[in-house]
Amino acid sequence: QLRLVESGGGLVQPGGSLRLSCAASGFTLDRHTIGWFRQAPGKTREGVSCISSFGDRINYIDSVKGRFTISRDNAKNTVYLQMNSLKPEDTTVYYCAAAGIDSGIQPMCIRPPKEYEFDFWGQGTQVTVSS
Repeated sequence: QLRLVESGGGLVQPGGSLRLSCAASGFTLDRHTIGWFRQAPGKTREGVSCISSFGDRINYIDSVKGRFTISRDNAKNTVYLQMNSLKPEDTTVYYCAAAGIDSGIQPMCIRPPKEYEFDFWGQGTQVTVSS
C-alpha cells in the first residue's frame, strides 16, 4: 500500500524553526519529484517547494526563499522541509506530494510546484506560528 505521511508540525513562536518530514512507504521517493504545499482555510493550495526526482533541482516560492530548505534522505525514504525564521503568515496545513505515481510524469522543478503536477498526497500536518 502506498503512503505518504507528514510529521513535524506544531506550535512555534515567530522566529522559531520546525522540520517537517514526509515519509513514504510502498514506493521509493527518490524516483519521484516531491513537492511541499500549504493551504490556509478558504484559500487555494500553494506550492512551497519542490525537489526533483534525482535531487538535482530545487525550487521555492519567493516568500520562503532563504528561510526554508528542502532535502532528501534516500536511506530513510524521506523528504524534509526545514523551516527557519517562521512568521505568523506561515501558519497553515502543510502537505507533501509525489509526482508520477499514476501519470509517470515527473515535473522538472524549474519553478515552484503546481498542484496539478502531483498525483499522490499525504494527509497534512498543521503548522502554527504564534506568540
